[in-house]
Amino acid sequence: MKQKLFVFMIDALCEIDVGYMRTLPNFGSLLERGALVEEVLPVYPSFTYPCHTSIMTGCYPDRHGIPHNEMVRAGVHPVPWYTRREYVKQKFFAEYAKDAGYSTCLINWPVSAGADVDWNLPMVIPMMYRGDDPLQFYEGCATRELLDRYYWKYGHLLRGLNREINASLDSFTNAVAPDIVRDFGQPDVMFVKMCDLDTIRHRLGVDTDLAREQLKKHDCELGVLMESIRRFGDFDSTNFVVMGDHGQTDVKRVLNFNRVLQEAGLQELNADGSLKSFDAYCHSVGISGWIELRDPGDAGLRERVYRVLLDARDGGEYDLRRVFTKEEARELFHLSGPFDFVVECDPPTSFNFTPSDPLFRDAAPGDYKTAMAGHGGLPTLSHRTTLFAAGPAVRPGAIVKRASLVDEAPTMARMLGFSMPGVDGRALEEILR
Repeated sequence: MKQKLFVFMIDALCEIDVGYMRTLPNFGSLLERGALVEEVLPVYPSFTYPCHTSIMTGCYPDRHGIPHNEMVRAGVHPVPWYTRREYVKQKFFAEYAKDAGYSTCLINWPVSAGADVDWNLPMVIPMMYRGDDPLQFYEGCATRELLDRYYWKYGHLLRGLNREINASLDSFTNAVAPDIVRDFGQPDVMFVKMCDLDTIRHRLGVDTDLAREQLKKHDCELGVLMESIRRFGDFDSTNFVVMGDHGQTDVKRVLNFNRVLQEAGLQELNADGSLKSFDAYCHSVGISGWIELRDPGDAGLRERVYRVLLDARDGGEYDLRRVFTKEEARELFHLSGPFDFVVECDPPTSFNFTPSDPLFRDAAPGDYKTAMAGHGGLPTLSHRTTLFAAGPAVRPGAIVKRASLVDEAPTMARMLGFSMPGVDGRALEEILR
């Protein structure tokens, strides 16, 4: 009998969560009868959209082309996010599966608008949207039949996306996904993504009681989806995979490195604090910063900016510890993008995105790049993410100490009996029968 795959993605799931998840009924049942990858290293930067794209393609950002959540522009905020499948340079796991004869479904998956799958409700509503017409963002990039069947019933859960009145993308996702299983029959390959753990950790920090309460809620949501498969699908033939995209790291301080560049005469602001001109600009990537040069071909400018960065690192005033050239970023971390240097601090510090802000301020709830806990830094920063799986293709009790996000797609392909040639990752044969 054909095997199936069900993936439950929890944004910001950390390796430290596994012990608590063992005590919960649905996560615990999968951990008891399945296999575990204790630590999964995210890609660099450990941001949601690059990580999800690496999971779906088995490739690093320098090959799949999604280096950040946002299409950064110097001095401009907010900017559009990478939402559409056409931005990705590599083939999706779900598209390989469809070619192999499997029916496919993506619910709330980033950078998947317009993907060639059978049922698709992509993650496309802008992060700061608080209006009453979220349907406009799905038009032309989601499966029309899903919108016709379900939006009239569940669209109210998206209006305003105000968590203070219990409206959220997760609520919409967990309303629609079980109905798809019931109404269409269980898709052979189904990816479902949840967001709220990430939000709570950004707001309060990594290890909190509310984070554990959110994990309990995610366990209940998974239970609904597992029960829908038990009732309307083929539970015994399904490989269940629970995964995260990145961990999170507590931060206390936010650094506006653009102030350093202004002091060095590399940037000028208007009277209202907006960017007037720049020779070098620092984009926020959460716990790392990208330094963009006005003219990357100007060797003299490059050397001047590099010297400023090295002096800032060696001086100790900013806790700057790491400076990578764009060549080093690609060689060491498979990262390329609209930058000429990458910088990080130790202890972990978030980089500001407003050039007129003070040099330092305390981390605070707000934008995901500068909140109480963050990501976007090196893959080895605490905390990493994790993966566990159970099903007919999975070896019970198998444990892998450490793997990479790019290993997940070829591993899932191996579960279903097809291959993804030329990807960066490898199939984790250790957890497979």
